[in-house]
Amino acid sequence: MPGVDARADRLDERDRRFMQIALDQAALARSAGEVPVGAVLVRDGEVLATGYNQPIGRHDPTAHAEIVALRAAALQVGNYRLSGCELYVTLEPCAMCAGAIQHARISRLVWGAKDPKTGACGSVVDLFSQPLLNHHTQVVSQVMAPESAALLQGFFAQRRALARQRVLAARAERP
Repeated sequence: MPGVDARADRLDERDRRFMQIALDQAALARSAGEVPVGAVLVRDGEVLATGYNQPIGRHDPTAHAEIVALRAAALQVGNYRLSGCELYVTLEPCAMCAGAIQHARISRLVWGAKDPKTGACGSVVDLFSQPLLNHHTQVVSQVMAPESAALLQGFFAQRRALARQRVLAARAERP
């Protein structure tokens, strides 16, 4: 069945291990001032490529963690089709990333936190459940979701706190 979502109620150790690598990549994004999303692409149980969000630093709206990892893997193997690969990402992919995942022929997608604003794996739309598409990726959702969500929530809480500090500082400078 297209886009079958096997919710990760029981974590398998392999999925936990690779999702932890994606979380480590998300921490790199946070360190760079980017929204903390990380991805890891795996083939035959081995890491093929990693990526983290970089649209701000690269001045590239397509530099999402998934796209960065897909590009690195495609260059490494010399083919845009990455059949037999699994992609682990800390946040539910957006429509752009979902399309790239399908075009790359990723066999399995494992994602962490839901994205209620742009999620394309069921939160807003579900591009993986479209039966007319010619490739169907197996989807496993909410693997290590609390850890993924905590990174994002902490990042945005910090950004809001900094914005409040700037407002207070600006008010204090007024006569």
